[in-house]
Amino acid sequence: MLLEVTTKAAQQIRYQAKQNRTEGMPLRIAAKRNPDGSLHYGMGFDDTGRNDDTTFKTAGIDVVISPMSLDLLSDTVLDYVQLDDGKYEFIYLNPNDPNYKPPEEEK
Repeated sequence: MLLEVTTKAAQQIRYQAKQNRTEGMPLRIAAKRNPDGSLHYGMGFDDTGRNDDTTFKTAGIDVVISPMSLDLLSDTVLDYVQLDDGKYEFIYLNPNDPNYKPPEEEK
C-alpha cells in the first residue's frame, strides 16, 4: 500500500476543497526527514503535477506524491481525528516515522 486516506479524512479533504474552491485538484502529500530522524509532513491541493510524481486514488481522493516522499510515506494512513482538547486534526499513522506509536485497540 502506498498511502491510505480514511473515510473521515476524505470527507474533510473534500470539505476543505469546496471551501477553498480547489475542487478537482489532487492532494499533494509530502514528507521529509528532520535532522533528529523524525518526519515532517505537509499537504495541500496542487495542480502542477510533475512527470515523476506518483498519482493514485484512495477513498475517492486523487493523491500526488513526489519521488522524494514516496518511501517515507509508504504504508501510511492519513486520518482525521478528534484530539483530547476537542479539536480535530489530520494525523499521519506512519510506521516509517521513529515517533510512530500504533493506535491502541478499543475494547
